[in-house]
Amino acid sequence: MEGSGEQVSDVKIDDLPIRDELRGKSPYGAPQLDVPVRLNTNENPYPLPEPLVERITERVREAARNLNRYPDRDAVELRTELAKYLTKTGKYLVGVENVWAANGSNEVIQQLLQTFGGPGRTAIGFEPSYSMHGLIARGTGTGWISGPRNDDFTIDVAAAEKAIAEHRPEVVFITTPNNPTGNAVPPETVLALYEAAQAAKPSMVVVDEAYIEFSHGDSLLPLLEGRPNLVISRTMSKAFGAAGLRLGYLAAHPAVVDAVQLVRLPYHLSAVTQATALAALEHTDTLLKYVEQLKAERDRLVAELRAIGYDVVESDANFVQFGRFEGDGGAHAAWQKILDRGVLVRDNGVPGWLRVSAGTPEENDAFLDAVRELKKEQSA
Repeated sequence: MEGSGEQVSDVKIDDLPIRDELRGKSPYGAPQLDVPVRLNTNENPYPLPEPLVERITERVREAARNLNRYPDRDAVELRTELAKYLTKTGKYLVGVENVWAANGSNEVIQQLLQTFGGPGRTAIGFEPSYSMHGLIARGTGTGWISGPRNDDFTIDVAAAEKAIAEHRPEVVFITTPNNPTGNAVPPETVLALYEAAQAAKPSMVVVDEAYIEFSHGDSLLPLLEGRPNLVISRTMSKAFGAAGLRLGYLAAHPAVVDAVQLVRLPYHLSAVTQATALAALEHTDTLLKYVEQLKAERDRLVAELRAIGYDVVESDANFVQFGRFEGDGGAHAAWQKILDRGVLVRDNGVPGWLRVSAGTPEENDAFLDAVRELKKEQSA
């Protein structure tokens, strides 16, 4: 029987029987606009070097010969190489049994919340921070608690300890360097919140180190020693310049790695993904040289923005939060005026502040010219 072809055009999302905690929410996403300079999504602006592209092609060609078979379900070779990378750069011995990988750090976070969160359980993060923590919490039926920060965007340790003691969450998120503000969290703060979390429940503490390769300081990987409820989450999207790969991973006690496998989908990492990531890991020395260039450009952005007259949060990431733009809608109005000059930055909704990703020297020059003009216009 053929349908009439007619559709009810006025049906909205909230007319569907979706879960109550998803009603009125918006999906995560940044504007994807065709402008000369795009500095809004913290991507690495440098394309992969040609030798790496060739190596990816070789590995994917090899993998393609066996696409009629499922990939390695446990991604043992990939996890082994990730463990070697973490040991080399993180100053802490990591084995394959300590590492798990998934399709982007967002899937890592989702698997952690599926395992340790869920209905009747809660997670806490200290906002403003990475908004996907709260979105994935809601998506897994985990209650979300917005914890406090100081006016300078550092974590108020005493207030955070109080919130953990009061709410007794099953999962605690700490983002360092923090997104969107860029500031790093001192190890002693992480230790204090870990102890508070263990006293309250005990709970899992997830340290999101998506931008750690850009930091002035070291990874918090050594804190894993003797702390089975601590997890370090990472990504290949930023430092490796592989945002299109979608590969994230974690380091933790082997029991945590075993636990997340209870919820992972079968064969979740494709053979092509694993092959591409393995090729990238063969070129870490070259890719980390680009990181050094971006760190220098980030520091230049901080200095130049301050010289122009903007407030800037000290950054340990590959982006800079700057302001302050006064009045209701002040930040968004400034965002639009910068966009009108051909440069796309990010309005994260933090009142009075915008965020710019470190780009190539030429891209950063275009951005700095735009904000100089904006400052002159505002001062006129």
